[in-house]
Amino acid sequence: MLTKRQQEILRYVQTHQREHGVIPSQREIQAHFGFASVNAVDCHLAALEKKGALVRHPGMARGIVLPHAHQVLDIPIFGTIPAGSPSANEQMADGHLAIDPALFGLRPREEVYSLRVRGDSMEGAGIQDGDLVVMACRPPKHRDIVGALVDGEATLKRLVINRGKPVLMPENPKYRPIVPTEELLIQGVYVGHVRVHK
Repeated sequence: MLTKRQQEILRYVQTHQREHGVIPSQREIQAHFGFASVNAVDCHLAALEKKGALVRHPGMARGIVLPHAHQVLDIPIFGTIPAGSPSANEQMADGHLAIDPALFGLRPREEVYSLRVRGDSMEGAGIQDGDLVVMACRPPKHRDIVGALVDGEATLKRLVINRGKPVLMPENPKYRPIVPTEELLIQGVYVGHVRVHK
């Protein structure tokens, strides 16, 4: 699983290569993200290499290879999911989103889909109103962000297991935790998101 910053750096490297035909230099990455030194860039690249998202060739000015750059996965967008108070679930197909599976740490042949976020209850996790969240159909773990049906209504929250009982936690102090009273069905685990510029 890539961190949010690692996702941003990898996405920048991919976009730069696609638009300019070359991999960005470490100094270009430093300038783009406002890092204090090139050492910070080197640490992030080393972490990305360790996770298999890229390969580096020491001694080369732009010695980064994206082994998964050619892989593109089209995933369906199934309507919206509230990041606020739960509301009726919408399961209408709303187009497709093209993603790089490596960028989101997806497993081979894993079932994946996307939802458009409505609301601000998860802004503390960097998820904003209008973002497209990428959801994987996998068993949830404690502290995962999940798309859930709570007593028949859909919401996007962080799953916390408190004394053996599930609680859905917002990432915004304006909202209260949700304790399921009858039914909790996890529909997917959040693996990342795409910011849609308005």
